[in-house]
Amino acid sequence: MSKPFDETVKFDVKTEEDLSEPRDILLKIHAALTEKGYNPINQIVGYLLSGDPAYITSHNNARSLIRRIERDELLEELVEKYLENAKE
Repeated sequence: MSKPFDETVKFDVKTEEDLSEPRDILLKIHAALTEKGYNPINQIVGYLLSGDPAYITSHNNARSLIRRIERDELLEELVEKYLENAKE
């Protein structure tokens, strides 16, 4: 059964533009690095220490994603989550 044309239908798709949380971006980058055969931890640490985006693959747009957030914001997120988990 089709809907009448006078009703508004909501269409919601999560796109890369919706990736605004550091956690979501890191997970996407981790997946891209893993898919390309890199050690994602080593590569992300290399990026965090040097600031050189060449440590992050361009596969699945990961390099441009990492540039969306500041390194200090990423480090803050990582330390915060690490300490939360350490308390448990």
